[in-house]
Amino acid sequence: MKKNALFGLILLLVSCGEAPAPDKPNIIILYVDDLGYGDIGVNGATAVQTPNIDRLAAGGLNFTDAHSTAATCTPSRYALLTGEHGFRSNLDIVDGDASALIRPGKPTLPSMLKKAGYSTAVIGKWHLGLGDGVVDWNKEVKPGPREIGFDYSFLMPSTGDRVPSVYLENHTIIGLDPNDPIAVSYGEKVGSRPTGRERPDLLRYQADDQHSDTIINGVSRIGTMAGGEAALWLDEEFVDIFTGKARDFIRGNKDDPFFLFYSFHDIHVPRLPNPRFIGKTDMGPRGDAIAQMDWVVGEITAELEMLGLAENTLILFTSDNGPVLNDGYSDQAVERLGNHKPAGIYKGGKYSAFEAGTRMPTIIHWPGTVDAGVSEALISQVDLYASLAAMLGVEIADGEAVDSLNVVDALLGRSETARDYIIEESVVTLSLRKGNWKYIAPTSPQGNERAQWVAIDKAIEGGFTAQAQLYNLAEDPTEQNNIANDHPELVQEMSQKLAELRISGFRN
Repeated sequence: MKKNALFGLILLLVSCGEAPAPDKPNIIILYVDDLGYGDIGVNGATAVQTPNIDRLAAGGLNFTDAHSTAATCTPSRYALLTGEHGFRSNLDIVDGDASALIRPGKPTLPSMLKKAGYSTAVIGKWHLGLGDGVVDWNKEVKPGPREIGFDYSFLMPSTGDRVPSVYLENHTIIGLDPNDPIAVSYGEKVGSRPTGRERPDLLRYQADDQHSDTIINGVSRIGTMAGGEAALWLDEEFVDIFTGKARDFIRGNKDDPFFLFYSFHDIHVPRLPNPRFIGKTDMGPRGDAIAQMDWVVGEITAELEMLGLAENTLILFTSDNGPVLNDGYSDQAVERLGNHKPAGIYKGGKYSAFEAGTRMPTIIHWPGTVDAGVSEALISQVDLYASLAAMLGVEIADGEAVDSLNVVDALLGRSETARDYIIEESVVTLSLRKGNWKYIAPTSPQGNERAQWVAIDKAIEGGFTAQAQLYNLAEDPTEQNNIANDHPELVQEMSQKLAELRISGFRN
């Protein structure tokens, strides 16, 4: 056969089949904070516009039954990065001076991706602890992300409502004057900065007692902080500073595969969007923060398109836990909610055992590889670890990522089948999904703890009861009718399965 004819035959065969997926796509996780299932346009939001997120969904796969592992941020982030549930380490929402929760040497998603040749970065909110014991913020702060697989990190050390209110780049506080050292305390007050309790007249909006410590940028935070005046952040600048760092990382690694974990502060409290987003919605700071978050999504996707990387980049857009309105600050999130439904049809929200606590807006976008559509597959964020490892041919060792399952076919839209079971973790109990069946384990606090538990449950619609709960989500997606008494055998079966998975993990 002549060379020209052979070349033409090869072209014909290639054009008739599907183009092969790139061996090592760039991977970006856009991890929003406190965003509810119904907070984006493609999932029904109308009071706030999210055109950039909706564009991702229009060209990608929108999941309707995808979950974070927990209804709070620290355990969800831990699970995504380690492939194991946070309850295995008794994780809770930690203070801003907590020790590093993911210890050096523990296998992680970024360290696994480095085995496959990826450059790795985390930019934005961390809230997984730093250092060992009492942190000296005036020296190199480690261990941290650099010690568990990230080549580069630019962080908010914990959350926006906790001190220290500074940026940490790799191991160093940015802009710190050595003549004005930082001290942080979550016990006794340090420094002379006023607190919200002392000077409520200085606050932009009022806060509850927990959020009434050191005032920085007109907002009282959790914990007290002295010094570091030149290094303090301005909340309104998060959107540009974090996005700029993301652009820099993408541009600097455009010629080789990279992994970017872009961890939003939005739409977590305190909600102080940049002035150019104020008034973008009629819902006040929470709605405007959603609009700001959507802008960031547009900036990152535009950067990929400009660099010609869009078709070689897998983007996962999702959230760490369900929505919350009044979470310590009186910023009119409740008063200006209107007809907007942050959780869509689902019940509960952040902290809750009901579905809205962990059912997350979730979109996979990978042009040319993932077809546009909607998937009802039951998946958990903990599965990203094993799924990407399988896609890239990285072997997972025994004892590594013990709760992570390979559901790559579902993530890439090749199958509607993923998990048989997922565990959902709330602040006081665990739940088990088996297909459309939902079992919530009973919780029985004693003494003074019971009054506190009842108050929390009432405030957040938490779903915590002393009796087992069972719901058929196919018939009752809003979890209105507890049918545990009608199905005692199924309650027993799911209770035993939950106990088994708690001990063994999902991969053993």
